[in-house]
Amino acid sequence: MINAPDDTDWFVHRLYDFAPAMGITIIHAVYSRWVIDLNRDPQSKPLYTDGRIITALCPATDFFGAPIYNDERKEVQPDEVQRRTEKYYTPYHHKLRELLSDIKREFGKVLLWECHSIRQAVPTINKEAFPDLILGDVDGASASASIIDAAMNTLGSSHYQLSHNYPFKGGYITRQFCDPKNNEHALQLEMSKVNYMDDSETRYDEPRANEMRTLLQKTLSNLADTLG
Repeated sequence: MINAPDDTDWFVHRLYDFAPAMGITIIHAVYSRWVIDLNRDPQSKPLYTDGRIITALCPATDFFGAPIYNDERKEVQPDEVQRRTEKYYTPYHHKLRELLSDIKREFGKVLLWECHSIRQAVPTINKEAFPDLILGDVDGASASASIIDAAMNTLGSSHYQLSHNYPFKGGYITRQFCDPKNNEHALQLEMSKVNYMDDSETRYDEPRANEMRTLLQKTLSNLADTLG
């Protein structure tokens, strides 16, 4: 690989490490989306059709279109995509389904909170710098109105710039693991990395992270109360 894998949601598990003490179950990947993108359609069908760069399930370029392999290959060969799908993608999605089913069976309801982060500026996806926080609910299809309102109201009570369903509505996981009519809700929170990392977006920044953690704890607590 030519560059460091910067298209990674760095330190998100550390940012949310308070969650287990709140009774929240966490699952997180331990490999980059350059290996395989767990939040992509398994057939690499694009989630957006507005001209933004769309990387494949197993990408050969970064979000700027630059090659990530030394041989500058245009794509990962199908047999290698299949191998990675069987080794990484399928087990992760099966485990996620199992965890959600177990929680739903125990409590009669479940909320999946998808945690992501991205560089503050990726002009191949969005010409302008990203807002601090972007809540995605697939245009209201992935969660009940009360759940969405609780998340928006809490996140919106902070000084952070908040956007709703733009430029991200929720990825493949949010869209697949939801059924609000049957008390299975899903929300995706994307955030600019500078909210918890330094200005270079390479190092975890404790003061910034602690401020964001306070808001995240409040948000998840309010969502738990709303979910009942």
